[in-house]
Amino acid sequence: MSSTESTGSPDASPDTRAVLPVPPAGRPSRVGPGETVRSVSLPGLTMSVRGVPGERAGLPPALYVHGLGGSSQNWSALMPLLAGQVDGEALDLPGFGDSPPPDDGDYSVSAQARAVIRHLDASGRGPVHLFGNSMGGAAVTRVAAVRPDLVRTLTLISPALPELRPQLSAVPTGLLAVPGVTRLFSRLTRDWTPERRTREVLALCYGDPALVTPDGFTAAAEEYARRLELPYFWEVMTRSARGIVNAYTLGGQHNLWRQAQRVLAPTLLVYGGRDRLVSFRMARRAAAAFRASRLLTLPEAGHVAMMEYPQTVARAFRELLDDAAARGAAGAGGSAGAGESAAGGASGT
Repeated sequence: MSSTESTGSPDASPDTRAVLPVPPAGRPSRVGPGETVRSVSLPGLTMSVRGVPGERAGLPPALYVHGLGGSSQNWSALMPLLAGQVDGEALDLPGFGDSPPPDDGDYSVSAQARAVIRHLDASGRGPVHLFGNSMGGAAVTRVAAVRPDLVRTLTLISPALPELRPQLSAVPTGLLAVPGVTRLFSRLTRDWTPERRTREVLALCYGDPALVTPDGFTAAAEEYARRLELPYFWEVMTRSARGIVNAYTLGGQHNLWRQAQRVLAPTLLVYGGRDRLVSFRMARRAAAAFRASRLLTLPEAGHVAMMEYPQTVARAFRELLDDAAARGAAGAGGSAGAGESAAGGASGT
């Protein structure tokens, strides 16, 4: 199947397809030690790709996909820790980080999944160890369900899978999908400094914002200031939030929970006890849905465990690799039942 046939765009609404202007490139984002950044052009799509090469030749590839409002930099703490196991690349999804908006103006979860598939098909890097956080977790769940040939293992950190009763602290983020709300918010906060905006974001995403070092805070504030200079920043946030909401309402074969049940790849699920955006109570449901899953619960973590506790997440991923290798050697493949894998893989800090 082609990538378009695999995912379609059932969750796209008309306004997510309206084309945004693509201005000249602004200031580039920061490139960390040992990182490379390159631009990948595909028909109708250009994406920035941040890389941390493996420590030796021949390591299997990995691909990391960020969440709403994030960028490839969200993986800069984790990627070096796994350079001994994988050759890593992290995408800036269209409209985020250093990637311009897509030509078709589609910010649905299906469009993001399709962008990941198109990148993997064009690069020939698949199958990969696939990582996703939040919105990116929803997108890569869809990738793993419709293109199992591209995925070796799946690691989901606070994936944005549908919740019938989202926690109250997540409601303001969901309101970004309402027409006019981001415009109103941008007016109400026009006098906020990048530092204040960064503190608000860290309070929302981190279990303990005090974990952010002074240098890390400065870098985050600089990145926020850079993004605010982009004329499409708020519009991309609005349309992407709407894409998530639309994906939550889908039924049938496109329902994200149903697609989670179709995933064959060994899966690591990471949930934070202090997550204000994705409820911690969803952890057990996810562990039951993904048939070959391990569950890592981090009571003190928030929404971005790979940034808050990268060492712990890296160790859990290595354990996933060891477990997958043992299953393969035993001929079990990904056939373990959900109940067994959820109970056997549960761990914490």
